[in-house]
Amino acid sequence: MSDPVLGLTGTLTTPIRGEHMLGEVLVAIRGGTELYIARADQVIDTGASVLVVAVHPGRIVDVVPWIPLPDDHRGDI
Repeated sequence: MSDPVLGLTGTLTTPIRGEHMLGEVLVAIRGGTELYIARADQVIDTGASVLVVAVHPGRIVDVVPWIPLPDDHRGDI
């Protein structure tokens, strides 16, 4: 069974400053919002929309930049 946050989009609240560096992402889930520790293979600035592509123990998620389509509201928090 996959984690419910896998495949969701969110907004970085703390930047990821490079590979092996950590940031935080706010994800809309379960009728509210939750913070997760985020990591990525590249620099991603605060406020960027991201897609959760993997989930690890300890509320750590791997993210990639996400560019929503004009009618896509999944990244809205």
